[in-house]
Parts: sequence; C-alpha cells; structure tokens
Amino acid sequence: MANDPRTATHSGGNATFRSLFRLREYRAVYLATLINWLGDYLSRAAVTVLVYHKSQSVLLSAASFAVGFLPWIVGPLLSAIAERYPYRRVMIVADLTRMALIALLLVPHMPVPLMLLILLLAGLAAPPAQAARSALLPELVGRERLPLATALQQTASQTAQVVGYLAGATLAVALTPRIALGLDVLTFLFSALLVASGVRPRPATNPDSGRTHLLRETGEGFRLVFSHPLLRSIVTVVFTVTVFAIVPEGLAAAWAVEGTPGHSSSNLDQGLIMAAGPFGFVLGGILFSRLVPAHRRARLVPYLAVSMPLLLVPSIFGPPAPFVAALVMLSGLTQGALLPTLNANFTLAVPDGYRARAFGVVGSGVQVTQFTAVIVTGLLADHFRLPLVVGLWSIGGAVVMLLIVLSWPRQGLPEPAAGAGRMER
Repeated sequence: MANDPRTATHSGGNATFRSLFRLREYRAVYLATLINWLGDYLSRAAVTVLVYHKSQSVLLSAASFAVGFLPWIVGPLLSAIAERYPYRRVMIVADLTRMALIALLLVPHMPVPLMLLILLLAGLAAPPAQAARSALLPELVGRERLPLATALQQTASQTAQVVGYLAGATLAVALTPRIALGLDVLTFLFSALLVASGVRPRPATNPDSGRTHLLRETGEGFRLVFSHPLLRSIVTVVFTVTVFAIVPEGLAAAWAVEGTPGHSSSNLDQGLIMAAGPFGFVLGGILFSRLVPAHRRARLVPYLAVSMPLLLVPSIFGPPAPFVAALVMLSGLTQGALLPTLNANFTLAVPDGYRARAFGVVGSGVQVTQFTAVIVTGLLADHFRLPLVVGLWSIGGAVVMLLIVLSWPRQGLPEPAAGAGRMER
C-alpha cells in the first residue's frame, strides 16, 4: 500500500540527505529527473544554434526556444491525463515519446518548420510527466522528508539549467548541435529505464470508475487550487515570484551589453548574470532546508516573499555587471529558500487524486507568467534604460508581495483541502 504523505515518516527521524537517498525509489526518480533536465536544457541550447545555422534567422532561432512554452498553455488539460494513469507509466511513456521525437531531429536536411513542429509535439509530453513526478514524490518520501526532497528536486533543476545550457551551447559551437541532440535522446532513454527499474507500480489515482469528462476533471483542478485559501495564497506568491525572478535571466544579454558597451567582456557579464540566479537558488535551497527547522520555514515565508524582489531594487542605479550578478544571486538564494517550502506545503495541502491536476495548474501558470514577464520587460527596455526598467519592476514586485503576504493564512503545517475529495464528479 502506498504511504500516506500526511502521516508517513519512513522511520528515519529527522529528514537528512542520507535518509532521502536511502530510499531506492526516490534515488531512481531523482536521478531520472536530473538526467532528464540535463538533456532538456542541453537540447534547447543546441536546437537554437542548429535552427540559426540552417535559417540564418534570429527570429526562427528564438522561436525554436520559445516553442517550449506553448505546450504549457494546455498544461492543466495534459496534466489531468496523468491522473488517469499510474504516475510511473506516465513518466515512462513521456520519456520514450520525447526520445523518439527528438531523435527525428537528427535526420539531415530537415526543414526548419518541420523541426519546430517536432519540438512542439515533444513539448506536449512535458506537462503530464512533470505533474506525475511532482504528484508521486510525497508517496515516495513521506511528509517529514517532503520539504527537503522538494528542495533537492528544484535545486537539481537549477543546476541542470546552468550545466545544460553551457554544455549545449559549447557542443553546438565547437562541434555540432547534433551531438547535443544525440545526448538528449540518450538521457530520455536512461530516464525511462531508471523509472521502470527503480519505481514500483502503483494504481492510478483516478481510475476508470471515477472518470468524467477530461475538461471537467481539469476544471476541478482549477477550482481546488483557487478556492482553497492556503493553495490560492501559495500559487499567488509563486506566480508573483516568477514574474519578477525571470527578468534578469531574460534580459541578461541586453543588460550585459548596455553595462559594458563596446567591450568583449559583455559575453562574460551575460553569463555571470544568467548563472547567478540558479547558483543562488541551489545554495539557498540546500542551506535553508538543512539549517532551518520545518516549523520556522512557514513563518519566514512572508519575509522571504517581500525580500526577493526588494533585493533587485538597487539595480535601478545601473551598477556594473558583477554587482548586478551579486544582487541576482542574493535574490536567487531567497527564491531557493522560499519556493521549495511553498511547493512542499502545496503538495501536503492537496488531497490524493488531485495532485497531478493541481501541479498542472501551477506549472502552466509559471510558464505563462515567465513568458509574459520577459516580453513585457523587453518591450519596456526598448523605450527606457534597462536598469530603470528592472529597478522599477522590482519595486512594483515588492509592493505586490507586501499586499499578498498581509493576507497570508496564519496556520501551521497544511492539511488536505477540505471537501476536495467530495467534489462532485
């Protein structure tokens, strides 16, 4: 019988890295996730180079990167599918599907429009796979270890982003983009094998007898997330963090050039700014999860939420790139402390049978807000000085966060959303 994440402790005392990695199923999912993300970021960087080489078009190259956001528009619907089947099977099928589709990009002389279509189709497998993985995690580690496990998953994502982008771009420029794509194909295969061999089968949380219409099931996920006070507060903070956290990464190239005009060091400055956030996130996630007791983490959420955009406000004065990178790193450190805590509390508050749908709502919202924030601030930066745009954007973020946390629910560890399990089907 699957462990109940609200009561299971796996008899290990306090949660530690050692106690987590003693769990065979968690090790398999963690390694599969890390390998999966590495391949994903590796191929994103390589595909942009490949498309640019074939088309000599900056627009098409950017489109090959942006197409990864599009599947998340229907992410909640796709995530509802993950609830209908065993999570393990969803993850395996999604990996094998992406493996087969990415392998098609290795075919020589493929037209760019067809490449973009393949990328779009491959991206459709990401929302259900990610939702299934997030929903399965509490069943693997139990309530006590969930915050630490969540922090490890999210810091692994940030690490994979830095390494994958760097390796993908390097392989694409120094050798050929197809080597990076070939490695991506292998990562999906290894990920599927790890999950198949390391995770035991479990029944679907929404079996045939409980199914209705897919759109209705998707709507139930939205209603659960936005009708429950704690869940609604958590997703509001997460979306707001995303709106203000993605800006340094999205504008790093222009920011570096504007900060060091006419100097070859602008590429290094861009790399510093882009890597600073993920580096800070990794550091903050690990330190906060290990050094701050669980009962204090929830109390610190409002303070962390306000300080995240506040740390970027000094950029309004147009400091040099290394100072900007330091600000971004501190902001990332705060995110690393904040988001895993919110993620774990969100997971604990969502009842069985709704987790994949709930995570689909959050995942899609994060992707859409990221895309929107980069587009809006990019348009503003075309008309005003970039440091001014980022500084004022961050001031606005601090004000919005302050208004949100003033109504933050004052409660301890979350309980499952009341009445969700009785929602009319």
